Amino acid sequence: MSTAQRARNQAQPTPAGLDSNRGPSESVPQKRTARRVSGILVLTAALAALALLSIAVGSRAMGLPEVWDGLTDRASDAYPVVTELRVPRTILGLAAGAALGLAGALMQAMTRNPLADPGLLGVNTGAAVAVVTASYFIGSFGFAGTISFAFLGAAIAAVACYLIAGASSATPARLALAGAAVTAAGFAYVSAVQLMDAATLDQMRFWSVGSLVNAHVAPMLPVVLLIGVASVIGVLLARPLNALALGDATATGLGVDPRVLRVAGIVVITVLAGTATAVCGPIVFVGLVVPHVVRAFTGPDQNWVLPYSALTGAAFLVAADVLGRVIARPGEVQVGIVCAVFGGPFFLYLVSRRKVARL
Repeated sequence: MSTAQRARNQAQPTPAGLDSNRGPSESVPQKRTARRVSGILVLTAALAALALLSIAVGSRAMGLPEVWDGLTDRASDAYPVVTELRVPRTILGLAAGAALGLAGALMQAMTRNPLADPGLLGVNTGAAVAVVTASYFIGSFGFAGTISFAFLGAAIAAVACYLIAGASSATPARLALAGAAVTAAGFAYVSAVQLMDAATLDQMRFWSVGSLVNAHVAPMLPVVLLIGVASVIGVLLARPLNALALGDATATGLGVDPRVLRVAGIVVITVLAGTATAVCGPIVFVGLVVPHVVRAFTGPDQNWVLPYSALTGAAFLVAADVLGRVIARPGEVQVGIVCAVFGGPFFLYLVSRRKVARL
């Protein structure tokens, strides 16, 4: 090549997005990753702001100086309200929201069903069955007893779904059908017992709405630790779930055993959703709505969907709880009702769409 030709080549402009040292598409993943990391930072900041708002807002609004006194000064009039009521409620809202959001994302990825939520395993219904049965035969057993029975019922329901679906051949379709059968049978049983016994109905009606008001009497440390450990394990399932999205045969070829993965996923979902349901009651639509909102921003990569779902679920539940306290002051609307008001129309929108995104 002559000197004149080399000079002409060097003078030609480089196309937009094309670096002479790297390919045209290499910058796209970097921009996408930077956007996702920025989203994590924004969500974390939003969670901090919502947590502060949750502590400050209630039947009596508090300014930041009063909130600070309530956190640091035992002699302050705000101390029992802030430290003993609002802080535990905020912590429970963050933990339960993260658990439900992550459980929903895991359930949708594991079943490859974009309309799935943790209730598909009968977790909510199993918890209700256990609580209503214990209430009918034992009577009043306190909040700690409610948590214990609800978690036990959620675990039994999840195991029953897996066994009904066929432990050795538990495909997504079989799990969905088994979950629907367990949920229908459990709902009928709960309704029958409540109709027969007024005392059971009275004890169940508040828990079954879904609420954070009993956070001050909940065993907060075990709840947070259990959800934290299960969340870490759930996020670690991201890579195998990405392989499972390609189909069972492809996942097996990539070294992932679909049966083992589904068992691990069911255990994590049961712990996450079961713990949240046991403490707060059955709060619906969080596990369904949050993963859809997240995937619209992150795409289908479970390495990002799972942590985003946990953070977004926590933000959604705390925001719903704050809203419930504001719109009915000096009373409040329970967080389960607020979530249903916003989640119901979104679910109808998903069902009415001609095409639902595949997972």
